[in-house]
Amino acid sequence: MQHVHGAIAVSFVFNGPENADWLFVFAHGAGAGMETPFMDAVAQGMAEQGILVGRFEFPYMRKRRDEGSRRPPDRAPVLLDDFEHRVRQARADFPDKRIAIGGKSMGGRMASMIGEKADAVIAFGYPFHPPGKPDRLRTGHLQSLSFPMLIVQGERDPFGARTETEGFDLDAGIHWTWLEDGDHSFKPRKKSGFSEQEHWQKAVDAAVEFLASVSLGLTPT
Repeated sequence: MQHVHGAIAVSFVFNGPENADWLFVFAHGAGAGMETPFMDAVAQGMAEQGILVGRFEFPYMRKRRDEGSRRPPDRAPVLLDDFEHRVRQARADFPDKRIAIGGKSMGGRMASMIGEKADAVIAFGYPFHPPGKPDRLRTGHLQSLSFPMLIVQGERDPFGARTETEGFDLDAGIHWTWLEDGDHSFKPRKKSGFSEQEHWQKAVDAAVEFLASVSLGLTPT
């Protein structure tokens, strides 16, 4: 069920119970907005397990909707400023809740860059590097974290496959959930015996379990 709350009703789409302990501020990836099947599945799935999820769109995506144009993503400073604004809004409107932030691909990366503003970070399909360009790593800020973080990643993600990440210099406290044979959208090949929907559900379950562990103090930073 969708809920709205006060002044931020116009900028967030909510799923989940208003009396939840956690609010997850959930950002989209570079190419599509907050209402893709994946974003819907994760938001609704987490909501069904007691998490309040607030989805929003970055400025360039809002302009796409308003103008019908195919704008590229804003530069990182604009994205980060907008994300921080959302977190401040969430803190002000929901002072009784713990705040987790995260997103799909680019949204998860932006969340990880302002993770100290939140109580936890969840990245679904982290873009460790552009496809085919493993030398252009986006991992410097992940080497030492002051906040608990979960990365849910497809094992054969072209933005960072499992075999690659084992060689990255990353904070040892990062929590991982690997989706067998999954690509960047978590879609596995038919021969794997898994389905995309099963992987989406596993991603939801991992996120909910991670937030529960943070609540219990089981995720040292």
